[in-house]
Amino acid sequence: MYNSPVPTTYKSNAEPAIITQINRGDIGIIPTDTVYGLVCAAGNSAAVERLYRAKHREHKPGTLIAAGIDQLIDLGLKARYLKAVADYWPNPLSIVIPCGPGLAHLHRGVGSLAVRIPADPTVHTFLQTSGPLLTTSANMPGEPPATTLAEARAYFGDTVDFYVDGGDLSGRPASTIIRIVDDAVEVLREGAVAIDEAGSIVSA
Repeated sequence: MYNSPVPTTYKSNAEPAIITQINRGDIGIIPTDTVYGLVCAAGNSAAVERLYRAKHREHKPGTLIAAGIDQLIDLGLKARYLKAVADYWPNPLSIVIPCGPGLAHLHRGVGSLAVRIPADPTVHTFLQTSGPLLTTSANMPGEPPATTLAEARAYFGDTVDFYVDGGDLSGRPASTIIRIVDDAVEVLREGAVAIDEAGSIVSA
């Protein structure tokens, strides 16, 4: 287990040591393109298990974030599903994509995952190096998401290996979540991107 007695704190996502920690299986808190997120390498099943334990979440899967669909295809998602929705990205918009049993460590048996390609340039650059990450909002079930590093620490303490300080994110909405059902767009959660009745983005 990689859990550190005293988690490392970084001043930004640009510090290379964060990638080193993620690559070795650590979990931590970073400012994503929306809110603070608890993250780990999506391809590391042991790290994923630690993330879900830290979040006290058993059956509700997190969200995959990546720099592009090629990373997600390499992870094991089907290209046909991703290419069908690629025009929605990059954006703070998560789209529920079907997943097979090979990714069960991520989707917890649900058979699908919310997937997002962030537009934020800092996060996008980070993901180009880190590879796809599993993320979930930095809070405990039923509690509000952390908007500052202090709030994230209050939730997770030393159960994570690192924290990245992104300042006060209270002005950032969560991502919009949609899924495509029989060619119709269903909005599962309203957020940073508005979707009209035709399934088109009307603001971002």
